[in-house]
Amino acid sequence: MESKAIFNLSNLVNDDFADAVNLIYNSKGRVIITGIGKSAIIASKIVATLNSTGTPAVFMHAADAIHGDLGLILEDDVVICISKSGNTPEIKVLIPLIKRAKNKIIAITGNLESFLGQHADYILNAYVEKEVCPNNLAPTTSTTAQLVIGDALAVCLLDLRGFSSTDFAKYHPGGALGKKLYLRVQDISSVNQKPKVTASTSIKNVIIEITEKMLGVTAVVENDKITGIITDGDLRRMLTKVDDFSKLTAKDIMSPNPKRISSGAMAIDALEIMETHGISQLLVEENGNYAGIVHLHDLIKEGII
Repeated sequence: MESKAIFNLSNLVNDDFADAVNLIYNSKGRVIITGIGKSAIIASKIVATLNSTGTPAVFMHAADAIHGDLGLILEDDVVICISKSGNTPEIKVLIPLIKRAKNKIIAITGNLESFLGQHADYILNAYVEKEVCPNNLAPTTSTTAQLVIGDALAVCLLDLRGFSSTDFAKYHPGGALGKKLYLRVQDISSVNQKPKVTASTSIKNVIIEITEKMLGVTAVVENDKITGIITDGDLRRMLTKVDDFSKLTAKDIMSPNPKRISSGAMAIDALEIMETHGISQLLVEENGNYAGIVHLHDLIKEGII
């Protein structure tokens, strides 16, 4: 029932939706979103979504508004009022006060003939035929519809503002989401050791280098340029093929032209390369020179995965 109600919202979108988006986009003020009951909870979520996507927004509880919080609304602010019925007592008191201050009102309501519907400047129709609650009482389908309309507003405004992933990272610096957007390979590889050998290094010293640097891998480098890679797996495969490796060198077992990534690349790009090629380490280059290693465990530790 809820999915059908959401699908039907697309049939209710009219010019008021576009006009409301443009009103907010061109406004010099903030978006004040208000509601009562479950609609107030939806209002809080829409506020959070707008704030995180470049549209300054503030939540104002409709009951608190008529008891002092009306002062939150500034001259250039746009007010979005959310109410299924559009006829709650708090809304009936609040709307004339907002109108008196000459702030524009956008209604998200399922009742176009309601007090809110009749007095709003723009109406976003959130009509649903029935709540999914068996008693048709608990706000369920109606609040889902309100939420969808709020998301639609936020995404349209995001698009108009040209809000990029870089902008998004500024508002989400914490947690895994933020790290995916701002963490670079050099931020991780710089804290790791830099195992390296030359093509002529003995296998014994290759094993020592891999063991001491504890990354399960070493780069094969000549004049700071990467020529190959040796992993724990390469050593195990060598042992299945030869009994005496005392005369072997790194060149004999290394994999030439290994996968690599620039130190300035995003850490999430390193993960994509690892997943695509089924590997757990990537050699890092800076200006064409060997700069270190980024390991899959580093990405897990940072919460990228």
